[in-house]
Amino acid sequence: MQTVSASARDLTEPAMPRAQGGSSPQHLLVTLLGDYWIRHERDLPSAGLIDLLAEFGVTRPSARAALSRLLRRGLVEVRRAGRQTFYRLSDHAAERMAEGGRRIASFGLDSDWDGRWTIVAFSIPEHRRESRHLLRSRLSWFGFAPLYDAVWVSATSTAADARAVLTSLDVSTATVFTATADTTVDRSPLSAWDLERLAAVYTSFIDETRPLLEAVLAGTVTPRQALIARTRLMDTYRRFPGTDPGLPSAHMPAGWPRDQARSLFTEVYNALGPLAESRVKQIMGAHDAEAAARARFQSVDQLCAAPDRRPEDGPGNRTRR
Repeated sequence: MQTVSASARDLTEPAMPRAQGGSSPQHLLVTLLGDYWIRHERDLPSAGLIDLLAEFGVTRPSARAALSRLLRRGLVEVRRAGRQTFYRLSDHAAERMAEGGRRIASFGLDSDWDGRWTIVAFSIPEHRRESRHLLRSRLSWFGFAPLYDAVWVSATSTAADARAVLTSLDVSTATVFTATADTTVDRSPLSAWDLERLAAVYTSFIDETRPLLEAVLAGTVTPRQALIARTRLMDTYRRFPGTDPGLPSAHMPAGWPRDQARSLFTEVYNALGPLAESRVKQIMGAHDAEAAARARFQSVDQLCAAPDRRPEDGPGNRTRR
């Protein structure tokens, strides 16, 4: 058992935009930058990014506002040349995107489980209500769920993960420990998840995604449709790691639909990639041919590998320090 001390809070760490219901312009823009330019440090013209967001129905004023907010939050960096403005993901944002992509893409791959649960028990006073909300949100992202109101459990995250979250929020009134528990008894750690509801969500995802796969295989999806569908597919699938306990299939209810959902997601996401990339190149090419040429979609396997960003030679690029 270990009590957490949180004296090393990093107050400068920018928070990534959250997707709520539909994607906000900020979240959408960060997703697109991570999907097609995370391997490069190429500065991208603001006009091209605004046109890219327009594909998703984002107005020009809303797109400019999203860029300004991302800049203030430290998620993008800006460069101006005459009357033109260029943006790129900040190094921190790119690292977070790579980390998140790896977690989402590898989710559902069965691995050995030693039967140990990571448990976080915390007490946050009422005057720090916002910290309590943020703690729950971040624990959810790491795969924790509430067994009781202030006791959260996870089979897939480590004590180090939990301590990092607590430290980042300056929460010192918390204890992190690991333990084993029988998953077959009433009110076991597994009961922290609503498995019946989650199974229904998986089934809905499968039913809605299968026709998209049929359309891709039939060659009836246009590049524009592919770009929009691929981004929305990821936006939907990314929610599963935070709502599924992540235990190997042998420990889940019979017929658990996670494997089928992951297989379908992988096939459709990869199949839409080339078409979506061609649309991204077409849009960006109207403003910057070199930036368009460097746009590359990432397959699920590439996301799992957490690609490194490498500086490129040429105007408009920067060397990392």
